[in-house]
Parts: sequence; structure tokens; C-alpha cells
Amino acid sequence: MTKHYLLMPARTILWMIFIFSIATQCPAQTTGNWKLEKMPTDLETDFALSALPSQLRSNATVYLLNPDKGYYISKQGSNGFVCFISRTEWEWAEFRQDVATPISYDAEGAKTIMPVYLDVAAMRSSGKYSPVQIRDTITARIKRGYYKAPSRPGISYMEAPMMRVYTSNDPKNNNVASVSMPHYMYYAPYLTYADLGIDSSSTQAPFLVNPDAMILGKKGPYTYAITPLNETETAKIRESGQALLKRLEDYKPYFKVEGAMNHNHQ
Repeated sequence: MTKHYLLMPARTILWMIFIFSIATQCPAQTTGNWKLEKMPTDLETDFALSALPSQLRSNATVYLLNPDKGYYISKQGSNGFVCFISRTEWEWAEFRQDVATPISYDAEGAKTIMPVYLDVAAMRSSGKYSPVQIRDTITARIKRGYYKAPSRPGISYMEAPMMRVYTSNDPKNNNVASVSMPHYMYYAPYLTYADLGIDSSSTQAPFLVNPDAMILGKKGPYTYAITPLNETETAKIRESGQALLKRLEDYKPYFKVEGAMNHNHQ
């Protein structure tokens, strides 16, 4: 496969990485585009596992999505790590068919963060709730502390060779793209650039991603400190992931990688 990566500013890509999805039960009119297409099981499994380092995959718990019910455990693991494909991002208040981000969590993230994904998937799969209702409910639940921030440091491995995500931190911009940016995310609840003593526009590391900030303001329970993998490790992941990328492109052409983060921390 020919490899061509369009370089994108790191800070733009970092903002589009991770969106959290949570929900409650409130009646609504059925929306016409709520139901997601079921990915082939083997492809969804391999794509989800690609988020994890190779040595963690065999003993990790794998969640797959049943479009009629939500996530279910396809393989029960024993090492505390979980992985899945996120396919709904609540901040944009829309039901897209073409968002897919491989995510993994350690035991702490599985306990405190992943429940939001499980809930929103179940809510969407019921066909009873609108995207706006999900967004508004999520906002209210985060504000009142229904979902808890991680209680200790931890990590979310994001080593997949590709993720299809929103390209902006502005909910009014609903463009998505398939990009390559293997990285690690460390839990940093309520941390801000001011706490670090650096400006948010600085090119200085570390990078912070606070997905709920676009709705809730500067501080939030789901802030992450981001560390992109170095160029050597990134190249290895992209090379070893070529077969998976080909399978994804064959399944849906929009999975073809359109861009990659450079390492100039722009």
C-alpha cells in the first residue's frame, strides 16, 4: 500500500481525538438515522485491539457493538484493560455513521470513564432518544457529578494506526476525517494549562485535551495529558497496521487515512 500522510497541526488533531458519551433515560421521538451498521466481528475486534500495545491484547477485555442493544463483552480478559470502538460523540449532537475511534482503558478508566460510552450506546441503540437530548442529559449529569472522574493516575493507550474523528473542537464544525496519530493519554482531571504554567497556544509539551470543555468550560473531569509516540514507534505501528488498514478501506472507503500528526507540537 502506498503510504501518504498529510501533516496536520498537532493541537488541532489532539482536540479531535477523544469525545465522551453518557446518557440517561428520558423519552423522545425516534430519530431516523439512529441505527448504526454492525461492523464485521473480526474486523471490529482487531480494530479495537489495535488501540493496545501488542503485549496487552491477548488478555484484554473486548467490547463489541450490537446496534440494537449497545456494547457487549465479546471476550472477557484478565489484565484489567478494556478496548472498544467509539462510534458516537455526544458534543456534536448528531448521529453519524462514519465515526470510529479505537479506545482502550486501564482498570481505573474502565471503572470511571467507559460507563459513559456504554450508556450512550445503549441510549442510541434504543432509537428512542435524539442527539440533542443525549447532549443535554450528558451535560447535566457531568455537572452534578453523576459520572465520576478517575480517582488515581492511569492511562488510555491509543496505538491504533487510524481513527476516524471530528477535526475540530467546535461543535458547530461537524467535519470528520481518518487520521493517523498513535499516542498515550494520561488521566488529569480538572488540570488546565494555567496549572502547568504555560499558555494553551504554546508549542511546549505536554498537550491537554479536555473534550467536555467545549460544553462545560475550562475545567472538566475528563481532561487528559497527551503524549504522541515518537517517530520510530509511530512508523512501526503504521507499518504493522497496513493489513488492518487495507481491511478497513475495503470495508468502507472513508477509512482511508487522510492525515497524520507531525511531531513539531504546533
